Amino acid sequence: MDLQVLVATMNQKDDALIERMNLQSDAIIINQTDTHNYEKVERNGKTIEIYSFAERGVGLSRNSALMRASAAHALLADDDMVYVDGYPKLVEEQFKKYPDADVLIFNLEEEIPTRYIIRQPFQVSKRNYMRFGAARIAFRPESIHKKGIFFHLQFGGGTPHSNGEDTIFLRDCLEKRLKIMAVPVTIAKLTEERESTWFKGYNEKYYRDRGALFKTLSPKLYHLLILQFVVRKYQPNQGMPSRQEQIRYMMEGAKEM
Repeated sequence: MDLQVLVATMNQKDDALIERMNLQSDAIIINQTDTHNYEKVERNGKTIEIYSFAERGVGLSRNSALMRASAAHALLADDDMVYVDGYPKLVEEQFKKYPDADVLIFNLEEEIPTRYIIRQPFQVSKRNYMRFGAARIAFRPESIHKKGIFFHLQFGGGTPHSNGEDTIFLRDCLEKRLKIMAVPVTIAKLTEERESTWFKGYNEKYYRDRGALFKTLSPKLYHLLILQFVVRKYQPNQGMPSRQEQIRYMMEGAKEM
């Protein structure tokens, strides 16, 4: 399988991440740290390139890997996941099953499930793309390169707005008329070894960032996205601000974009 895993990570001191993530294919690891360095590692017949950059922002890391991706297929990855044995074959089988798909979205295993679980294959559309994160996305780099799609540099860990770069990426794929399929196949397990780099509770920043994301996704209809978010997500016993406060914070965040 001609496959590269594109890993975004930080402060790695060696190549131990290769074993921890159970990488069984070629990979490009972008390590944000305080120095610049490049290392090529050959492991079990696979080539892993490790780039270290003195910069911050997950969008930068994903773009650095994306622009260097040369395989027929690529997987986006974070450093807190462990791939299942044989994942290259699983990815290959799904791309063969859906030869006209430019992007595939897989399942991730969690100890306590919080992410949307794909139970039947379906085509992703503008009605449902916002439920998926980066670490479950595979794509054909040629399709992405041809359409000039990159990750937004103002969203995601290490940026002014703490998450959402993956949502904007999928939106851009749909707007450029790429075909996205969600498939009920698990390719990795989340280790949950570290705290979230962006979620610090339902505080003011959380909602301001969400408002900025909605404005970026839909400059004309972001008001509706804000309202439906409040209706769907409000839980009075989870330490959330009131509905009125949520709306105010998100509207203030939207004004930043």
